Amino acid sequence: MHQRLEQIFGYTQFRPGQEAAISAVLAGRSAAAIFPTGSGKSLCYQLPALMLPHLTLVVSPLLALIQDQLAFLHRHGISAASIDSAQSRDDVADVMARARSGELKILMISVERLKNERFRNFIAQVPISLLVVDEAHCISEWGHNFRPDYLKLPDYQREFNIPQALLLTATATPQVIIDMQDKFAIAPEDVITTGFYRANLHLWVEPVSGRDKRQRLVEWLHERQGQPTIVYVTLQKTAEYIAAHLEQNGLPASAYHAGLPTDQRESIQKRFMGGSLNCIVATIAFGMGIDKSDIRNVVHFDLPKSIENYSQEIGRAGRDGAASDCLVLANRDSLNVLENFVYGDTPEREGIARVLEDLLGARHDGQWEFLLGPLGDLGNIRQLPLKTLLVQLELRGLIASRYSYFAEYRFKFMLQPHDLMARFEGERREFVQALIDTSSRARTWATVNFDAMYQQYGAERGRVVKALDYFQEKGWIELESKQTTEVYSLLRSDFDLQALSTELYEYFAHHEATEVARIHAMLKVFSSDQCLTHRLARYFGDHNAPELCGHCSVCHGQVAHLPEPPELEPLPSRDFQQLCGEFIHKHQDYTGQPPSAECLTRFLCGISVPLFTKLKARATRGFAVLEDYPYAQVRAWVQGML
Repeated sequence: MHQRLEQIFGYTQFRPGQEAAISAVLAGRSAAAIFPTGSGKSLCYQLPALMLPHLTLVVSPLLALIQDQLAFLHRHGISAASIDSAQSRDDVADVMARARSGELKILMISVERLKNERFRNFIAQVPISLLVVDEAHCISEWGHNFRPDYLKLPDYQREFNIPQALLLTATATPQVIIDMQDKFAIAPEDVITTGFYRANLHLWVEPVSGRDKRQRLVEWLHERQGQPTIVYVTLQKTAEYIAAHLEQNGLPASAYHAGLPTDQRESIQKRFMGGSLNCIVATIAFGMGIDKSDIRNVVHFDLPKSIENYSQEIGRAGRDGAASDCLVLANRDSLNVLENFVYGDTPEREGIARVLEDLLGARHDGQWEFLLGPLGDLGNIRQLPLKTLLVQLELRGLIASRYSYFAEYRFKFMLQPHDLMARFEGERREFVQALIDTSSRARTWATVNFDAMYQQYGAERGRVVKALDYFQEKGWIELESKQTTEVYSLLRSDFDLQALSTELYEYFAHHEATEVARIHAMLKVFSSDQCLTHRLARYFGDHNAPELCGHCSVCHGQVAHLPEPPELEPLPSRDFQQLCGEFIHKHQDYTGQPPSAECLTRFLCGISVPLFTKLKARATRGFAVLEDYPYAQVRAWVQGML
């Protein structure tokens, strides 16, 4: 093990926790590695992957993470690949062939890839030694970044007969750790935590009014000019604005966010990694998996979303062990923006009821099929809460996820149809003939008719898909698939629709309250008179950090008293009809009924939901005019006006 460490990775010794996690995996046990950002979690699967007999399957939440990890593995001569939606069919076929042959040691995918029936058909045929779950806190509803699809990973582990799992995360509270342990049956002694205290990070929280923040940022960065720096903001437009402001003040900087074209983002990241660009102003789209050891400064121009996000983002600084500064320019001005992200994810009770009505429509055959987009439109529910709603219905024993499939498969012949049939004999040739005959042909593409194949030939969908994949692998056809349809079994339909709608709405309302409380817990830490480093470590259950670190703003005698936001015009003085009249009229025309108080509040606070796209709400007078007001205050005013 030590020999491989030096020969392949060039390290002479393990970092804290790595050897214990790797030893557990090599002994055949499932484990969890909970190390601070930048402490070398990835090595805990990379080294075992070379020593285990079969494939290591890595599930990661972000494409950027996967790309960074792959670049590192390739630099060290390790056979690793990914499958993602951006790849060509030839690239995917090549990766699949390498995995089947055993040449590939590590395959990286997003969690959504496991919902793809073609991928599941393929992966079921490949022996897998280890399932790795990166950012594993996403599996816990108590976590700060819960992703419903992660809840299914233990089921996939069983389905594909993967003997063990390794969970990796930097931000797990004690409650989240227990949840992860339970879901993957990890023994307490195989949960390896190394503590959250990093002596080289100097944490500063500086109270600054909104109007003075830009000037303070410029002053602070001028003192550190030329040092690699990430400035975090909440909104894409702020990233653009602040980057331009820094440029005007002699500080070269680039904005980085998910709204930029992929090639532009890649170029900015490359320049930052290479040292030709020293300052990036970014939303949280930047930094996941960034392997740059000499980042000297991380600045939060806006408040982070939670203590967990803060911990993850400052963890990108000083990975080389050298002293690094982490500054929060703190006030309460952006509090409403953070809270509005939370409020937008809470479905209305009526929307939940509409989804349940759609579910009851499946009573006659017990199978519920839908496309996520239209179902979200039906209930006016965003995609993440909609997925959470589906998981909640599963947990209550009402539905069971069966599979998802592409509603449409179409193919293009790369050789003559008779040449394709000539490659088979007997029953298999008849099957291929039926597939060609039942597919509807346009000039170039033929669309598969699965119903006709079953009715006329008795061929199950799975056999048809496998055959198409095989034809593509051989280069005989070009294959396209689109429109993912989710298929669930309806297990129980004897529920009270209104009572269940209320119960589920209360679940989301409780989650909303928890997330808002998480934001206020962060404010409490930032304005505390206790050592910041100690408070942060204690939040994550680390009781070994020093009570006084000596290198945070509190230890330097600077307790942050956060300034209140500027006073706003009282709401009763605003003209309700002028702000909402046009939107109410549009809503009435489109849906046949007036908008609810919740819907109007979201409109005025600038919180997007699926219906707003249909109504072109962003282009309607009044959208987001009250985004600076607390959501609860706007809701109370709207309810009073109605």
